[in-house]
Amino acid sequence: MASKVHAITFDSRDPEKIGRFWAEAMGYGDDPGNPNSPGDPEWLLVSPDGAIHLLFQAVPEPKQVKNRIHLDVEPVGRTRDEEVERLLALKARVVGDFRNEDGTGWVTMADPEGNEFCVVRSAPERH
Repeated sequence: MASKVHAITFDSRDPEKIGRFWAEAMGYGDDPGNPNSPGDPEWLLVSPDGAIHLLFQAVPEPKQVKNRIHLDVEPVGRTRDEEVERLLALKARVVGDFRNEDGTGWVTMADPEGNEFCVVRSAPERH
């Protein structure tokens, strides 16, 4: 049998701050059996269906280079451009704008600690 991904883990200077950003960005919550508490050295988020875990763990050094792996975020119930605006309001920032005149493309953003992610078109925008 092969392995499976248990969690996608982010190194972080402030796991609570980044965990709260991603909880709001993705609509994820605490693990009911192991809720997060202020000051925890790790902050675990679980998708509403329980299938995906995001773990933010404290490390002493700041992020220094581009991510070698990143998340592609697909908006639900809004357009890509509306999602970019919502994430900007949560203190994300645009790193690169790769939107095309025909509506294709994506926006590369960074969370408050600089972890890059991309916002792609929603499913209705692709069909």
